[in-house]
Amino acid sequence: MEIPLNITTRDVDLTPDLEDLVRRKASKLERFYNGIVGCRITLEGPGNHHNTGGPYNVRLYITVPSGEIVVSHKEQETLRAAIQASFQAAERQAEDLSQLQRGEVKTPVTPPEGPVVGLFPNEGEGYGFIAAQDGRQIYFHRNAVLPPGFDELSVGDRVRFAEEQGHEGPQASTVERLKG
Repeated sequence: MEIPLNITTRDVDLTPDLEDLVRRKASKLERFYNGIVGCRITLEGPGNHHNTGGPYNVRLYITVPSGEIVVSHKEQETLRAAIQASFQAAERQAEDLSQLQRGEVKTPVTPPEGPVVGLFPNEGEGYGFIAAQDGRQIYFHRNAVLPPGFDELSVGDRVRFAEEQGHEGPQASTVERLKG
């Protein structure tokens, strides 16, 4: 970190053991995001001098070149638990930001879809073909069709499928008729 760690406390005594925990957790954040500029941490106690337990609050303000990661965990029964929960959330956010900036964010992959362009129920055990979006025709066997099944399909029905490599080229498995 370019800027030294800043720890602020309100209505809580920061023991050397807890301060060491906070410093170790803060230095560990750089494993999840390389290039953290600074980190401010606020530890808050219950505010009532007669209250011996929580709730404890921990806020983290982590400065990175592209902005700031802010984490606020409230109402943990112990200060140690609040520190742990806050840094776990910060690690997730820092890792997510790092992946986003590297272009590694996974986008959901939706199975391909296409219309049934041929059905051959009387040939052997029954099979058909689906028109893929790239213009290919994908073979499927009757056993690859999910309920209500092969016999309920018609040419022109739109289906969703998983494509895999068969003995004689691409074939569809898990063929599901789409409603509509």
